[in-house]
Amino acid sequence: MSDRFRLMLAQLNPTLGDIAGNAAKARAVWQDAKAAGAGMVALPEMFLSGYQTQDLVWRPAFQADLQEALTELARDCADGPALGIGVPLSDASGLHNCWAVLSGGRVAAVIRKHHLPNTSVFDEKRLFSSGDISGPYRVGPIRIGTPICEDAWLGDVAEAQAESGAEILLVPNGSPYARARYDTRMAHMVARVVETGLPLVYLNLVGGQDDQVFDGASFVLNPGGKLAVQLPAHEEATALVEFRQTETGWHAETGTRATLPETVEQDYHAMVLGLGDYLRKSGFERVVLGLSGGVDSALVAVIAADAIGAENVHCVMLPSQYTSAHSLEDATELARRLDCRLDEISIEAPRAAMEAALAPLFEGLPADVTEENIQSRIRGTLLMAVSNKSGALLLTTGNKSEVAVGYATIYGDMNGGYNPIKDLYKTRVFETCRWRNAYHRDWMAGPSGEVLPPRIIDKPPSAELREDQRDEDSLPPYPVLDAILEGLVERDLSISDLVAQGHPRETVERVEHLVAISEWKRYQSAPGPRLTNRAFWLDRRYPLVNRWRDRRG
Repeated sequence: MSDRFRLMLAQLNPTLGDIAGNAAKARAVWQDAKAAGAGMVALPEMFLSGYQTQDLVWRPAFQADLQEALTELARDCADGPALGIGVPLSDASGLHNCWAVLSGGRVAAVIRKHHLPNTSVFDEKRLFSSGDISGPYRVGPIRIGTPICEDAWLGDVAEAQAESGAEILLVPNGSPYARARYDTRMAHMVARVVETGLPLVYLNLVGGQDDQVFDGASFVLNPGGKLAVQLPAHEEATALVEFRQTETGWHAETGTRATLPETVEQDYHAMVLGLGDYLRKSGFERVVLGLSGGVDSALVAVIAADAIGAENVHCVMLPSQYTSAHSLEDATELARRLDCRLDEISIEAPRAAMEAALAPLFEGLPADVTEENIQSRIRGTLLMAVSNKSGALLLTTGNKSEVAVGYATIYGDMNGGYNPIKDLYKTRVFETCRWRNAYHRDWMAGPSGEVLPPRIIDKPPSAELREDQRDEDSLPPYPVLDAILEGLVERDLSISDLVAQGHPRETVERVEHLVAISEWKRYQSAPGPRLTNRAFWLDRRYPLVNRWRDRRG
């Protein structure tokens, strides 16, 4: 029996529901693996269907199409390496999250996921039945154990497979990006290697799906936890991993070891990939957005240019009597640096018409935030009209700080189909802009250099809905606000905890109140790429109507 085994890892980007397209990707990489003399090619969790399916997976016709595609894939890949691929399958015991091994023209083995995650963005206990712990299967000279994603985060599945004769562990995953997630994964996988004494392959999906971005960053560990192979983050990649048998068992030879970038770059890549995939997988080729001359819309324009090219980005400036000359200048300069289209539509005529229409109802009442919101809603209506007429997806541009405290107008500047910076606090917006001005990567479709005019980054933020308005008129300074929000949203700290950190109680209580009363706005807000473990929507689910407030201490 051979003492060598070649495994092709395919860190690829499926499209949810595109069963034929995903199968075609699997066939193509199988052909590459065959040409390279591999004994097996492996694709990630739920690759054939795409992930996450949510309730789509319950549709009998969807399940039937997947079964038919799997059978055809096995037939087409009969005369070459084995093919491992993630797919949901149903049998007499229920619907399961499975990993199927295709060999010799048939489905040679089916591994059913045992531990079903039911936290954060995952709802698998609702969707799937738990499978029994599967034993190892043989491919050529080697016996492989396959804990599927969550099965490798707990020790029992890997331990049982090792005790049943597994010689390596191959872990297919659909693990979405969040800051520091890689370190958490690595710690769990090293634990499995130490416990079993076996080499481990961690193979993850890549690509955007709704609010989630799967970051790839697959890797191979040898016994003892030493890194043998590291694939890049947020990019499709394949790697041919050579295993050889020694007196102490199988070991992976050292291969490519990509360097994973710092957090600000990973966040930015996730936003670019998330937006690009949302557009491509939804059938959009172009975007439109309101360009105010402020930092948030400027960053969104750059993200869009990096995702789909500046020629597909349409910016619209919608000035009012309160729009400053420097905002017009900054928006024009940004569009020039990006080389994207910029149009201008004054909102003064529709604002006057709307205020005239409302005058009989508002007679004797002082002007207030109502008139400010009218301006924002006019802009939202005009942008939606441009989107409808042109077929371009409207992007909304509110950062996480604004989304958290409701500093945005529903049916106004919140209009749009996707928000690339929804999970990025304002202080990180500034940091990200400075990083993008300093760095350019091959995966960016936009121009290199200082694309964001420095004045956009440096000037005091303002909604410009009244004379001399500044964000700090309505909110604490963003470094203070974001520190409080990090405590309330990301860490579930109490008001007393934050006061103990040095924040004034009155300020903390006010921010907590704003977060609570803005839940209804977030409920109607556009999706955006998840960057943290506490992104608004699936990570943090609160009632819309809620009278409780934290007043302890």
